[in-house]
Amino acid sequence: MLGSSDRPLCAAYDLAMLDLDGVVYVGGEAVPGAPGHLAAVREAGMRLAFITNNAARSPARVAEHLRELGVSAEESDVVTSAQAAARLLADRLGGGAEVALLGGAGLEEALLAEGLKPVTVHDEARAIVSGYGPDVVWRDIMQAAVRIRDGLLWVASNTDRTFPTEYGVAPGHGVLVATLSSFSGVEPLVAGKPQRPLLDETVRRVGGERPLMVGDRLDTDIAGAQHAGFDSLLVMTGVTGLPELVAATADERPTYVAPDLAGLLEAQPVPDADDGDPVLGGWKAEVRSGRLVVDGDGSPGDWWRVVASAAWGHLDETGDVVDVSDLRAPLP
Repeated sequence: MLGSSDRPLCAAYDLAMLDLDGVVYVGGEAVPGAPGHLAAVREAGMRLAFITNNAARSPARVAEHLRELGVSAEESDVVTSAQAAARLLADRLGGGAEVALLGGAGLEEALLAEGLKPVTVHDEARAIVSGYGPDVVWRDIMQAAVRIRDGLLWVASNTDRTFPTEYGVAPGHGVLVATLSSFSGVEPLVAGKPQRPLLDETVRRVGGERPLMVGDRLDTDIAGAQHAGFDSLLVMTGVTGLPELVAATADERPTYVAPDLAGLLEAQPVPDADDGDPVLGGWKAEVRSGRLVVDGDGSPGDWWRVVASAAWGHLDETGDVVDVSDLRAPLP
């Protein structure tokens, strides 16, 4: 169930590992309030690392985009799945190794930074690395699939099947990974969330003894934190909505939940039990005939916490996901 912190999270942890899409921005726009919340978190002394499974853009470009949105960020604050993938390959192959590149400029830059030699998928190589690239062509995908099937070591930057854009949820690199894997019968080594290399690379680069993962996706951000043994904060500004939250199984449940990044500046109390029903800050949640009902009044953060507690308790006890079709979350 949910964890508890009697101090603001920015005081209880010294590093926030922030996912980007759906947490700090969506498409080309900042999540409302995010720049101000992050400035306050920095002022409180917490380090910020901006981490992303998107391997297409370089850390410098990501930092530039964040600054355009009003978020203070340097290149060294950004860690990508491309960097984590390059580290995996460098550790296995050593410097100077030829790596076939199926992806974009961000992945190429990361390979070069680790002393590896990017080549095309048609050249001799000791491994192949794949990542999202808007200009990847089908003939290169076919060549890569054959070489992976024939035994070439394969590292994938991530397996995200979707990512949010300004025109809606779009296919992610995970769709290509599934295609290559289906053809070749090979599962890649994965650098991005929910696997732990990206989180380990973030701590190595940015520092921090008490890291907290902050994300909007249960299957990557939150599951990845659990795999790495880190606590996590789920913010409700991205792809996870109320139906996904109440259906979360134990391996995808966050330590904390908040409407947005203001949750980093707040304590995180755990609901009390009132005859088995969670109660917190004026809210009470209970399941009636399979439907989740929330009564009372209070802060939006407390509303989300009683909802998660009631829904997960019901799911664990009965195996059934509660009906939340009538519920509407209060605005932050």
